[in-house]
Order: sequence, then structure tokens, then C-alpha cells
Amino acid sequence: MFIRYVDARKSWVLLFASLLGLANALILLDQGIQVTSTSLLYFNASFILSFLLFFIWRFKRETKYAAALAALQEDMAALDWIETLPEPGDGLDQMTNDILREASLQFKQKLSDYKETQLIENEFTASWIHEVKTPLTAMKLILDARPSDPEIRKIEAEWLRVYLLVDRQLHMTRLPAIESDYVLELASIQRLAAEEVRELAPWCMEKNLAVSIEGTDVKAITDRKWCRFILRQLLTNAVKYNPANTALMIVTDVTETGQVFLDVIDEGPGIQPHELPRIFDKGFTGENGRIQNAATGLGLYLAKTVAEKLGITLKAQPGQTKGTVMRMIFVDPNAFEAVRRGSGE
Repeated sequence: MFIRYVDARKSWVLLFASLLGLANALILLDQGIQVTSTSLLYFNASFILSFLLFFIWRFKRETKYAAALAALQEDMAALDWIETLPEPGDGLDQMTNDILREASLQFKQKLSDYKETQLIENEFTASWIHEVKTPLTAMKLILDARPSDPEIRKIEAEWLRVYLLVDRQLHMTRLPAIESDYVLELASIQRLAAEEVRELAPWCMEKNLAVSIEGTDVKAITDRKWCRFILRQLLTNAVKYNPANTALMIVTDVTETGQVFLDVIDEGPGIQPHELPRIFDKGFTGENGRIQNAATGLGLYLAKTVAEKLGITLKAQPGQTKGTVMRMIFVDPNAFEAVRRGSGE
């Protein structure tokens, strides 16, 4: 801070040096002033020492407020910093203090307006989704009334795609408040997977996909609704990219370290190694997504976002020969309290 202060006050230094040089020139050039070299040296030393003392005094006085602000900057994220502003020392500090408070007030007002706008938009979206679900439900009842009609089955597959998009949008509107929507409990992972497979059955039947659930019927502490949402995104991707007349496998078991995991194994084109670090980024579709024009790059991003809230780890790796393996690793039972505390914050 001292170097920055010197740089800011270099005009002082230049003025002092200029005045001292002028005084020395007048003494040396004016024949009417007789000064010995010792006196001249004493004169210069006195002036330099006086200036240094003045400079140090001004440095301590003028940088006290700035130093307090710099210390406050380190805790801005954890504190209501505007309420802990240091007391201003002089008029300039008071002006800085007033500007900071006014800037904070305007920022809070803009943030409040933005949140209000977002809340209205989310409420409108949620209302629209709930309204559109009514005709979707009616359509499903009509479709279920004619189970043997092959044309109806094709329509049902398209209905499912619309339903999944609407359902995902509904979960997106609830995502900012997910912490208040937790209900953590011990759940059968295979049962959750089976429920999602039944939801996607029309789509799987349309593509003639053989879906199997294998492994140990393990249980993990999670939220059923949001865990199913993650599974839905993984399975939707797997069904979308799986070629027709192939297989889709779901495997559940426990790792060597005692953590419950679920693998979704497809036979699709797989993920390029250079794309693996980016597949959970918002909007990233990759080469396969560009082929599938309907890809939005939101599914895996939302799955990752929700998984982090639930303490679930998502990993992707290419299959041994082809396809992709998407793994969900559930939070260790011993970390249950940590997840619950995090959900309450």
C-alpha cells in the first residue's frame, strides 16, 4: 500500500524536490548570501527530514480508512459489508463512505427488482405448466383406452416426449428453491430406476429397446423425487442416442469403498474423450448432439446441478467397446447428516 501511496502522491515529491532545488540554486547563485557548505548540508537535511515526517504522517492518516476497506474486502462474501464499513476519518473518506452506501443501496434495489421479475416469470411458467398438464393427462387417458392400436402407440411415444419436456421445465422453475424441497430418506435405487423405466416404456417400445435392471438391490439415502429427476435425464439421453433394436442396461451395486452406485449403460455412439470434461456444461451438445437436432444441452447440466445438491457424484466414461456408461455414486451413509444440514442452509 505504501508504494501505491507514493505513486499517488508523486506530485508532492516532485514539488518538494523542485522547491528544495530552487532554494539551493538561489543560495548558491546569490552573491549576497554567504552560506558555508556545512550550513547548506544542514539546511537540506532539515528540509528532507521534515518532508519525510510529514509524508509518513499523511500516509498513516490517509490510508487508515483504505486499509480498513481492504481488510473488509476479504470478508465481503460472508458479511453484510455495508453495515461493517469503518468510520471515515476526514471529508474525502466521508465522501467515499457515502458513495459506497449509495452504490450498495442501488445494487440491492436492482437485485430486488430482478428477483421480483424472476419470481413472476417462474410463477407464470409454473402456472402454464400445471395448466398444460391437464390436457396432457386427458390425452393419456384417451391413449390408454386403445392399447392395441399401433398408430396410437406411435402417438403415445410422441406424447411422452412432450410430457418429458414439460416436466423438465417444471423442475427447472423449482430448481432455485430445491434446498427447501428436500425429503431425504432410505430408498431402493432399483425401484426408483424401475419407476423411471416404466415412464419411458412407450419410447423404448417404439425403438424396440431391451431394458434390463441388474445387480444388487441396494439402498441409499436420497430424495426420491429429485433422484428420479436425475435418473430421468440419464435414461432420456440413453434412449435418445441408443440405436433401435439394441439394449439398455441399468446396474446397481456397491463400490469397494462401500458407496452405492448406479450405472446406465447404453449402446449409442459414445462420447469423444475430448468432450468428457464438458458434457455437464450448460448448453454443451457435442458431436452427437449436433446430429440430434433436438438436443439442447440442458439434460446433463440439470442432472449435475441437482446431483451436487443431493451429494450425488455423476461420472461419465466411454464403454469398453461402444456406448457410454453414466454412473451415479450416492453419498456415503455416514455423510447423511452433512447433506441434511446442507439442505437446511
